Order: sequence, then C-alpha cells, then structure tokens
Amino acid sequence: MFENYKVFNYEFAGRPLTVEVGKMAGLANGSCLVRYGETVVLACATASAKPRDGIDFLPLSVDYDEKMYSVGKIPGGFLRREGKPSEKAVLTSRVIDRPIRPLFPKDLRNDVSLTLTVMSVDKDCSPEITAMVGASIALSISDIPWNGPIGGVYVGMVDGKFVINPAAEERKNSILELTVAASEKKVVMIEAGAKEVSDEDMFDAIMLAHATIKDLLVFIDGIVAEVGKPKFAYPSCELDHDMFDEIFAYCENDVMFALDTDDKTVRDARLQPIVEDIEAKFSEKYPDLATVLPELIYKIQKKIVRRWLLVDKKRVDGRKMDEIRPLNAEVGILPRTHGTGMFTRGQTQVLTVATLGPLADAQMLEGLDDETEKRYMHHYNMPGYSTGEAKSLRSPGRREIGHGALAERALVPVLPSVEEFPYAMRLVSEVLSSNGSTSQASICGSTLALMDAGVPITAPVAGISCGLITAEDGSWDTMLDIQGLEDFYGDMDFKVAGTHKGITAIQMDLKIDGLTPEIIKRAFEVTHKGRDYILDDVMLKAIAEPRADISEWAPKMLSMRINPDKIGDVIGKGGKVIQKISADTGAEINIEDDGSIFISSVDRDGAYKAKEIIEAIIFEPEAGESYDGVVTRIIPIGAFVEFAPGKEGMVHISKLAKTRTENVEDVVKVGDSVRVKYLGTDEKGRLNLSIKDATPKID
Repeated sequence: MFENYKVFNYEFAGRPLTVEVGKMAGLANGSCLVRYGETVVLACATASAKPRDGIDFLPLSVDYDEKMYSVGKIPGGFLRREGKPSEKAVLTSRVIDRPIRPLFPKDLRNDVSLTLTVMSVDKDCSPEITAMVGASIALSISDIPWNGPIGGVYVGMVDGKFVINPAAEERKNSILELTVAASEKKVVMIEAGAKEVSDEDMFDAIMLAHATIKDLLVFIDGIVAEVGKPKFAYPSCELDHDMFDEIFAYCENDVMFALDTDDKTVRDARLQPIVEDIEAKFSEKYPDLATVLPELIYKIQKKIVRRWLLVDKKRVDGRKMDEIRPLNAEVGILPRTHGTGMFTRGQTQVLTVATLGPLADAQMLEGLDDETEKRYMHHYNMPGYSTGEAKSLRSPGRREIGHGALAERALVPVLPSVEEFPYAMRLVSEVLSSNGSTSQASICGSTLALMDAGVPITAPVAGISCGLITAEDGSWDTMLDIQGLEDFYGDMDFKVAGTHKGITAIQMDLKIDGLTPEIIKRAFEVTHKGRDYILDDVMLKAIAEPRADISEWAPKMLSMRINPDKIGDVIGKGGKVIQKISADTGAEINIEDDGSIFISSVDRDGAYKAKEIIEAIIFEPEAGESYDGVVTRIIPIGAFVEFAPGKEGMVHISKLAKTRTENVEDVVKVGDSVRVKYLGTDEKGRLNLSIKDATPKID
C-alpha cells in the first residue's frame, strides 16, 4: 500500500534515531515521522502554490504542537482538549524558526507552514531536538526552496563534562542548557541557559555541538539524495533593480542626513518628507511604487547603514564599534510595590516591577515534562507608545513571550533557594521606550528590582547585545550594544546575559546563513567586557547589594518543617484548626505533603504568632521536663493546667504543694500562672502534671 515508504536509521548521541518517509501525511510538500528513542514527532512542511501579494517578507509559520496524549495525560480545563500553545511550545517554535528562516531565498513570498506534532515523549530523548531535526528533514526532502539542511543538538554539562542530548536525570544535574543549530559550515542558532558558565566553556560546548551536527547532516543528506524532490520554481519578488538604483541616487544624500542622528524621533521626522517626495516624483513612472515603497525605503536605509558600518566604521549615533550608549539605573521608584528598577540605555528604557507572594502563588504548569509549577515568573510588555505607535494594548505575542522567557532564564541561576527565601516572585518588565535591546534592558532592570525588593540573589546579572556586519568578500565586524537600526539592517543580534563570573543566558538571532567560530568568540569577548562595565559602573552604583529586608508592603514569609504525621493535627477536622489560625492571626498558611509549612502575612507579628500556634499544636511534652502554664479549671481532686496551646493536663491535689492540701483553691485559682512538671500519661492517655515537683524557670 505504501510504495514509497522508506526507513532510515542513525545512532544519535548513543540512541536510535529513525526517520520514516512515505507513509504519513502524503499531501504535504514534505513530511517525515521521526523517532528518537521512544519520542515520536510528525514533521510536515507545506507551501502555497502562489506568493502572497503586497508583502515584503517571507510568510513562514512554525508550530510546535504538543499533544497531551504523548505523555499519557488528559488535558485539564472544561473542554479537556488542547487549547492555545503553552509558553514552552511557543518558545520551542521560536527556537526552530530562528535557524530555519535565514536559509529561505530572500525573494520567496509563498506562504510556508511547518507543523511539528509531538505524538509520544520519551523523557530521555528531547522532543524539541527531535522536532528540529524533523523540520529540517521535511523541508529538505520537500519541493519547497530552502538552503538547508540544518541539525540541532542539546548540550549539558555534568560534573565538568559536556553531554550531548543528556537524559532526564543528567539534565537535572546539569549546569548548562544549550541548544545549537548548525549547517555543515556554520552555526545558525544558539539558545542557552547556564549557571554562570565561563565564556571558554560555552564556546567549547558550541564547537562540540557543531561537530556532532556535522555527522548528523551526513545522514540527512543521504535521505535527501534518496527521496528528495526537485525544488519548485517561483516568481521572484525582488525589487526592480533599475527602479531601486534610480531612486537611491535621487535620495541618497537626503536619507544619509536623516539617519545621521542618535534620536529616533528626529530620524523618523526627517524621513517622512523624503518618503512623500519619492512617492510624488516617481509614482507616475512606477505605477506599483506605493505597493513596494515600504520595502524600498527599508533597503535604501539598509544600504546606507551597512556601508557606514563596513567601510567607514561609523555608527548611526556616532559611537565607536565597541562603545555602549549612555546608561542610567534607578531603584525604588514606585512606593507601594515590593521592588522596582528602571534601566535606561540611550532611548531604550525598561521599568521592571517585582512582586513577592506566598508559594501558593507559584504558576501551575501543564505540559509534556515533569515541571508542574514555577515560583519565579517574568513577564515582558511592549505597548505601542514605546515605539511611538498609536495602537491599542493587546495580549502578549510570541516576541513578548520570548523576551520574558529570556530574562527569566537569565536570572533563575542567581535566585535564592526556596528554603532560604520561601517566596513566589513575579517580575514585570514594562518597556517605556524602545530603540533596540529591550530584552537586555529588562534583564538589567530585573536585577535592580530584585535587589530593591530584598531578594538575596547570589550575584547581579546584566545583559547586552552584540551585532554583526558582513561583506561579500567575507570580511566582518561586530558592534556592541546595537540599537534599532543596527538590529534591522545588521546581520546578527547576539544577546548574552551573565554575572562577572559567567554566562546565565544566550539568545542569538541571525539574518545570514551562520556564524564562524571566530565571530562567536569575538561576540563572547565584547559582551563580557560590556556586562562588566554595566554592572560596575552603572547598576551597582544604583544599589550595591540586595536590601537587608523586604518592603513593608510585601508579605512576610516564614517556613518550618513538621513531622508529616502531625499535618492532620495542624489542619484539623474539615480544616477547622488551620482556618482558625488564619482568622486569628491574619496569616496565610500552606502545608506541603512532606511537612513543609509556609506562612505569609503582611503583618510580621501575625506570621510569627501563627508559627507559635503551629509549634504548640505539634508540641510533644517530654516526661520529666518542666513548663509554664495557666490554670484553666478546678475540680475537687485537682486543677487543669494548659501548658501549651491545646495541651492540657491535670495536677492532682496531692501534687499541688509540698504540704498536704485540703482544698484545691487554697493553692491555685483559675487564671493563675504556674510552673508544672510533666509526669507522663496515665492508662487512659491523660496528661499528668505536678506543681510541687516542677523545677524553677531559669531566666
């Protein structure tokens, strides 16, 4: 039935990788089923027959589709079906999109869709890497024009040694989470999180990843040679070269003047009359000018900016190639929030606000891995006013989710443990003004906000980006701290975050076919110098260390651990005991199955009061020890004394005093404070006490 069905086998980092072609999804332009261990991903690439009209970009979509059945789970929620992609799925889609996109022809305008359906998950075999490999194979064997293939690997670092595609247990102990995609000759994508890994170790890990990928590409090339389709022809959507040359010559000097400023607002104001003049002068000669005008203006600016960078070593704002824009850092801006930090870099400005909460506020997660919650959340917002655009607020898109995740990944390695700091933390980065590198400004602002909130981070983190400009002859140069135009018209945005000690996060975006080892090494060198400068000369001058105490408006958190057998006593029947503690003290109490208890209250005294009550409930008196108590009631044969909350015993009349006692009330009365000795329990489990045998309290 399946005449074209073929199976290809490869050993990938010590585990079997199997690619099946010709059996499933036969109507897609290219498809394959990839099995890595017992992880299974169906990769399908499709393209429209005709280009989309009126656009100046490649309409590519990459969807990493997580199916809960792949891990034997039924989705939560009312509908019990998968809804919108999880943040992790969105981030994986971005990781796969970034290395694939630059390898499409620049003039292709056909819609291209990659759907990567995760059907089965073996926790030792990454579905993300499997999907990336599947995407590369599906595109390579399809008739869609694409200059691949690429391969991808995950690199961990366990006990000082690199591990390619580490298994689940190895990932738990790894200080490095590095994903690399590469073609045969160049690295095309880097995404990393790390616990202060050195530049040298990070570079070596990337080089090891590339070497591993080269072997994988030989396998993929073999599949393409056997079942690959010829690429389809398409109408080029390149601008008319004669039109471009004529208009460029006409407006070159005016555009150069417009661009020659460090103020984005001035630049935009200067460009507007130039655009209007071009449209008025050339619309009659070129009837389609209005359709292509945005792309035309973009390419005119790009040609000028790239020439300045390559030939003149001139940056739009007059800086040297390794010079950082003017910086400023402030903390404590908002009075009622728990912590704030504002970081300004040129015309880029980000305000980050930290909020502390009880661990019950941790985000609940539902995904394909074992992570069920996270106590640190980082959200990034970029409203229209930040770029001078008049547009209404909207829900976060893939870019906002990606930037928030990058900042989160950069700061997680320096956060205190839950035992040391039992709080959930949410940071929100509000982009107030954007002219490049907002994600790195949010990292800097977040460090400031955490320190202002009194979070005892182990080291401050700064982030900075490195750009790249390349020439056809192979020459290149880097630019430190790129602004908007250099990002738009340059070839790379290499974002690196870290402490003085090492790297905590990397994200690399490319517009070219890849990076050589020399470029990667240079990027690490300049970004390390840059973040050291930002930390020492700017951030640590705004706040030298985390505040000694948290904000008066933040909940005060206490943690304790009890015997799990005592959890029922603290909760009480129907929750009555714990509810009464909360009502009496105003504290919120969360109890884990292992006996961990987390108490939160804006009122510090209330938190400590709740802790005292719990300690009293779980208190077990020791026979022979003496305790302070209060007489609660009297009966003819003795007095009852509460010597701990909920702990009441009886002092027999014979144990009230060293002399004979005829009447209990001759010695004690209700409400008296007394010192008692715990004698143990009788056959009915009652607590027996003695006043006459108690040892005096030592002050």
